[in-house]
Amino acid sequence: MAEQTIEQAELNAATTLFVKAHGDDDVNMLALKGCGNADVNLPLALQQIAGRQKAKKKLPSWYLTEGLYYPLPLSMEQCSSESSALYKKRVVERWLSEVLDKQSVEAHHVDLTGGLGVDFSFMAKDFGRATYVEHTAALCRLARHNLPLLGLSHADVVCEEAEDYLSAMEPVDVLFVDPARRDSHGGRTFAIEQCTPDVLHLRPLLLAKAKVIVIKLSPMLDWRKAVRDMGRDVVEVHIVAVAGECKELLLVLESKYSKAHRELKLYCVNDDKEEIFRFQWSEDGELRELSDAEGQESSSIEGPLPTLSTPFFLFEPHASLMKSGCFATLARRYGVRQLSANSHLFCATSDVPSFPGRRFAVDAVSSLNKKQLKPLLEGLRQANITVRNFPLTVDELRRRLKIKEGGSTYIFATTLADRTSVLLFCHR
Repeated sequence: MAEQTIEQAELNAATTLFVKAHGDDDVNMLALKGCGNADVNLPLALQQIAGRQKAKKKLPSWYLTEGLYYPLPLSMEQCSSESSALYKKRVVERWLSEVLDKQSVEAHHVDLTGGLGVDFSFMAKDFGRATYVEHTAALCRLARHNLPLLGLSHADVVCEEAEDYLSAMEPVDVLFVDPARRDSHGGRTFAIEQCTPDVLHLRPLLLAKAKVIVIKLSPMLDWRKAVRDMGRDVVEVHIVAVAGECKELLLVLESKYSKAHRELKLYCVNDDKEEIFRFQWSEDGELRELSDAEGQESSSIEGPLPTLSTPFFLFEPHASLMKSGCFATLARRYGVRQLSANSHLFCATSDVPSFPGRRFAVDAVSSLNKKQLKPLLEGLRQANITVRNFPLTVDELRRRLKIKEGGSTYIFATTLADRTSVLLFCHR
């Protein structure tokens, strides 16, 4: 079924009833069985059932909104989750109140890459003016139907290329851009300049047309390179993870104030946990991390493993912290030590319940020596293996240890600061 169908065809009564009656059924089985009612537009109904089922977990407030139209499954897969969209909403609200000193109801928000409208539906809800811009006519028709049902009856829907609209529009308070990360052949792209629209090329115009610009980028990007590419107008970076998986990288740009000595803040977010790190531009154009206390560059904190004669705990930061690279500051902040500069694992002789990540009690430490490993592996049929800065892959190590995945035992394979390779046997 072409994606245009849902926007061009109304859901008739029979199709609507079918969707409600089979909302929780397996879509593939429904397609095989058919419905036996010529009045039911079965392909359209199946598309709606699949969309609602996806929304139930990913967009719960959309799922609870009657009458929404859903696109083909690919659009549902690629759209933001409700939790990440709500996070962006909070970022924008903070900027309006704390920096721009403006109530959101008095402000104008423009989304240059509207897409399915998930981010727009959350960020724009409290704005007095809100404009959704999208070059795909089918998605614009979808937005015109869905947005009023989501409480955005005042939103303007504009079917136009982002670059054209940006060039002609009047200055606004907040701009949001989520460049498409696929080339003309449908292949994935990650570099900023390879996305559409090219926000790197459009940067001067973006800054001229908005007080605050929020750019959503691929979580695969190196955030430091992204900042260097976009320049010193970037004042905030947000690495957003949901349930331990990095979902997006956000850059916040603004040009209202002097940038002579201004800091850049890095927000590492995982669900409801947030860590903030501070950076400053050096004279040679590099970002220098500042410590929490002295305002000086952080140094690495490493040390030998504690002995097993005392309690020994292992800490693994959550995904957004892993991507941040701010390991020395993290060690200082929580009073833990890095096992080595490249392991990204931490240890302490007491538990740190507030540590932002997974925590483990260490039961044993071993080398790969068979004699040393034998008593530890006796009776062990399965374990969860993680490899960090280690000469073997997970699969190679699993074959050597002859254990399956799963269970309550965790094995971390890593290399210490003295270049010793070890296996740490732990439990959560």
